[in-house]
Amino acid sequence: MTFVVTDNCVLCKYTDCVEVCPVDCFYEGPNFLVINPDECIDCALCEPECPANAIFSEDEIPAGQEEYLAINEELSQVWTNITEKKDPMPDYEKWDGVSGKIQYLER
Repeated sequence: MTFVVTDNCVLCKYTDCVEVCPVDCFYEGPNFLVINPDECIDCALCEPECPANAIFSEDEIPAGQEEYLAINEELSQVWTNITEKKDPMPDYEKWDGVSGKIQYLER
């Protein structure tokens, strides 16, 4: 099993989660983070650290966001590993809680 970063991370990109990950399985894109499912050890430490509540266990992904499992797998193969906290996106407060942000996901 793995944890999955979902829709609310798009355009927010809080990075609080990366600092608690014991296996460094987070990867960073222009406006989104992903988890490599092959590296995730299902420790659940990242989920409560996400201020945007965008991280879910793969069996608890919200309805309509199931495609994020494949997105996390795909993009973790090409994006850069991130292990330290950074500032969120400039307009994160505007985007936090907005649904349907997949159209803004920059690959």
